[in-house]
Amino acid sequence: MAPRGGARPGAGRKPGAVSQAKREIAEMAKDHAETALQVLVTVANNTQAPSAARVSAATAILDRGYGKPRQSVELEGALAGTMTVTYVTTASGPAPAPSEEDYETPA
Repeated sequence: MAPRGGARPGAGRKPGAVSQAKREIAEMAKDHAETALQVLVTVANNTQAPSAARVSAATAILDRGYGKPRQSVELEGALAGTMTVTYVTTASGPAPAPSEEDYETPA
């Protein structure tokens, strides 16, 4: 009797593939992007709005216009030096594969 179930080569959605539903939602969201940005600007400029809401709206506007800023972390000890962490988000497609240099340690 042949085995059943379990992982099979080539079965399932390919890594990084985006489902049709996600693509449709992304397209619908793009239709409302201008309105959403206007709402963010209105909240950021509203002096009566809570400070947290204004900062959140301003941050969202900057992230969309210029991307999220890089973050640096200072390390001490065996891994002394500076490490830069970059968060990459994409609407579709696979995440970038880590390179060998991402895991180098000093000898």
